[in-house]
Amino acid sequence: MRDITVFSGSAHPELAEEICSHLGTRLHPVQLNRFANDVIEVQLQANCRERDVFLIQPLVPPVQEHLVELLLMLDAARGASAARTTVVLPHYAYARSDKKDAPRISIGARLVADLMVAAGASRVLAMTLHSPQVHGFFSVPVDHLHALRELAAYFRQYDLSNTVVVSPDLGNAKEAAHFARLLGTGVAMGAKQRFSDDRVVISSVIGEVTGKDVIVLDDEIAKGSTVIELLDRLREQRVRTVRVACTHGLFSGGAIERLSSLPEVEEIVCTNTVPPPKPSDKLTVLSIAPALAEAMRRIHDGESVSALFSTS
Repeated sequence: MRDITVFSGSAHPELAEEICSHLGTRLHPVQLNRFANDVIEVQLQANCRERDVFLIQPLVPPVQEHLVELLLMLDAARGASAARTTVVLPHYAYARSDKKDAPRISIGARLVADLMVAAGASRVLAMTLHSPQVHGFFSVPVDHLHALRELAAYFRQYDLSNTVVVSPDLGNAKEAAHFARLLGTGVAMGAKQRFSDDRVVISSVIGEVTGKDVIVLDDEIAKGSTVIELLDRLREQRVRTVRVACTHGLFSGGAIERLSSLPEVEEIVCTNTVPPPKPSDKLTVLSIAPALAEAMRRIHDGESVSALFSTS
């Protein structure tokens, strides 16, 4: 593609390579140095002057290292006279810090959004933000894609005549309802209370799930505490089978092993917004590179992206 320059940070270069393959353009190298005092230096290894620059970097562990790397890449692109710099953010880890739900805590999602804009971001292309209000924390245009279509296309291979989509909580209910419409199934949700990062209580499941094949849909699975708690309630409701689906499969702290060990879980499906965990017999990883590549092409050509990120 003419006048487009794509770089990747060190967070997920495999995804960046796949995106560039779909775009038909090369992924340009980035030189990353670390000085003796632990300071990071970034140099973009291609001409950026008056070009449309895309920086691909999900914020995955170590999140703070990858965030600083992204900020330095933004600053380097601005200093190199890029015409426009778009951050391609497959996973925005700070999106979970989106509200002041306790005294004297920071709203990290807004702060980090401000940092990206201050460093030189002209536009952001994100995938499945944790909540809709995070979109409004950015003072530059945001194109917000969802992976529901990729997930739905995969699940249509199964017999869905006895299936219900279950959201672990009310916060994800709208996405679960849309996913259920795409599949032509019913929808249910858990009544969840969160007490800490890894302690949640789901008191009940709202909706008819007894004897059903269940698809549990969440935006992100980290430790898996919420899904495991939900599975306890679903077991009490005597569901027939369970498949687990999410966009961001972080699977930290042995989550994939714990979920795979549960006999009622037939399959775990995620996308490659983050580097996938080690292979498991029950794990299926779908690629969102084609969707991100098409969105980048449309942004570059000045075309509408709404058809890709609309979930209405």
